[in-house]
Amino acid sequence: MTDPIEYDESSGNVFADLSVRQPEEALLKAELAMRISELIENRELSQEEAARVLGVRQPHISKLIRGQLRGFSIGRLLKFLVALDQDVELVIRPNRKTADSRGVRVYSLK
Repeated sequence: MTDPIEYDESSGNVFADLSVRQPEEALLKAELAMRISELIENRELSQEEAARVLGVRQPHISKLIRGQLRGFSIGRLLKFLVALDQDVELVIRPNRKTADSRGVRVYSLK
């Protein structure tokens, strides 16, 4: 018989689990970047074409797609979504205080 494998249960935020500073912001940026990458891919835009649409240089698109998000603010990522013809809504409400709740969520309606 083998010994049981020990593991830690995830908090639901990999950045918090890895002790990243400002884990909620890191998670939000990652989720926004994933949505932007999906939109670029679904529209079959080259990195050059995406750069023109978003008003940046191609290397910025490459970094964004690879998840290298230093230098990208949440505000800038939201502007990218708008430039890709997406409506962005922010909802602020009291915390539900449930065990699995987290402060920031991104929902994508397709």
